[in-house]
Amino acid sequence: MKLGLGLYHHMLTEREFAFARQCGCTDLIVHLANYYDGDKNIVMATDETKNYGKAKAMDPIWSEENLCMLQKQAEEKGLRIYGIENFSPADWYDILLDGPKKEEQMENLKQIIRNTGKAGIHCFGYNFSLAGVWGHQKTTKARGGAVSTCFHADSLQTDARIPCGEVWNMTYAENRNGEYIKDIGYEELWSRLRWFLERILPVAEEAGVVMALHPDDPPMPYLRGTPRLVYQPGLYQKVLDLVPSPSNGIDFCMGSIQEMTDGNIYDALEQYSSQGKIAYAHVRNVRGKVPDYTEVFVDDGDIEIDRALAILHRNHFEGVLIPDHTPQITCGDEWHAGMAYALGFIKAEMMQLK
Repeated sequence: MKLGLGLYHHMLTEREFAFARQCGCTDLIVHLANYYDGDKNIVMATDETKNYGKAKAMDPIWSEENLCMLQKQAEEKGLRIYGIENFSPADWYDILLDGPKKEEQMENLKQIIRNTGKAGIHCFGYNFSLAGVWGHQKTTKARGGAVSTCFHADSLQTDARIPCGEVWNMTYAENRNGEYIKDIGYEELWSRLRWFLERILPVAEEAGVVMALHPDDPPMPYLRGTPRLVYQPGLYQKVLDLVPSPSNGIDFCMGSIQEMTDGNIYDALEQYSSQGKIAYAHVRNVRGKVPDYTEVFVDDGDIEIDRALAILHRNHFEGVLIPDHTPQITCGDEWHAGMAYALGFIKAEMMQLK
């Protein structure tokens, strides 16, 4: 297994590449999906932002030329871009919503996956969700009062409807009539996923790219009036069996799996790593489960990280481990300090497995 770091588009710089290498990383998982306001200004997604404005579809960043250039820049610094995480909501909202542009958008996604393969990028993470990642709040309940995130359903309007023209917390069209997206059940959402997988997986196979589905975050069975896909560990198997393919894989987010109410993370790791279906894994720790949990330092939560990594090692996992996020450490550079701590801990645990 390999140690990696997740970087957003605006962080793909020599400084951040140097930080990753100095922390012992060999690989990167990059987020290239940008969110735009009505004036085409980039607005990165945050839980505090409810409306990201109209988005520009098919950013040039997804071109073969640009993806190959990014890979070359990483390689020059001793790194490899192992995976990309997330399509831009502007590029596939009608695939998620079963809208009139879904065929056109699917052709664009296919080209993104072809370009990903041509750039030598192994996997593409995605989150098939209407509500997206929603409802997390800041807290200082991590060790030493560190700033972290939490989810407390009792303090949120978890049934707040999603307006028409919005998906994944991003507005792509005006909603002048104050209407909400169509109510659907679980069967319809799974049908939409099947439609997507039946079309994207053959292209991914040909391109040598693994599609890696992220579990629901937060893993609630229903959120904002919409059903969720993978809110329990066993539902990942349903995804893998829905359209069998060597390119049908998962992004095993340890924090999200631990937050689920059924089973346990160790059995889930055994089940999916023994099938060779984990493309890459998010390594973070939490206390509690839905509907009430808090993210904490990687060595201070309910997950025994050494036990989790031992399972991956035993099943010959060769993918990348990244701390997707972590509590901030109070200092002059809170994000880098928090990430350096998490990376150092994960690296030490990996060294014990050799």
